[in-house]
Amino acid sequence: MILPLLLLFAVFAVAQDNIIGVWQTIDDESGEPKSHVEIYKKADGMLYGKVIKLLPKATTSTCDGCPGDMSGKSLIGLDILTGLKPYKDYYSYGIITDPAGGKQYKCNVTPAGDKLEVRGYVGFSLLGRTQVWHKVN
Repeated sequence: MILPLLLLFAVFAVAQDNIIGVWQTIDDESGEPKSHVEIYKKADGMLYGKVIKLLPKATTSTCDGCPGDMSGKSLIGLDILTGLKPYKDYYSYGIITDPAGGKQYKCNVTPAGDKLEVRGYVGFSLLGRTQVWHKVN
C-alpha cells in the first residue's frame, strides 16, 4: 500500500517541475514570436514567469496600463505570470498579465511536450483564449 503512494508522490513531484524553463511566447493573433519567458518556482512553492528577452516582433517594451507597481516598468525581469499551482495534469490558479494593455486574467497552463498551452480567461475557462508557447533549448 505504501509503495503505490510513494510512486504517485514521485510522479506528482516530477510533473510539478515540467514547465520550469524558458519558453518562447507566440502572439495568438499574428503568429509571431514576441518574447522569452522564464518559468521558475519561488520559495512559496508556486510558479511564476518573467520576461527575460524581447524579440523583434514585440509590440511593447514597458508595461503601460498595468496595475499597481507594474505600471510603466520595463518588461524585462517583470513577472507576467504569477501564482500557478499544480492541479491534476496542468497548472491553475495563476494570473497572467497582458503587457500590451495591462489587463490581468486568470490563467491555466497545460504542458504538451515541448509546448505549453497558456489560457487566459475571465470568470471561467470557457471565456478566454489560448496561446501556445514553445520550449527554448
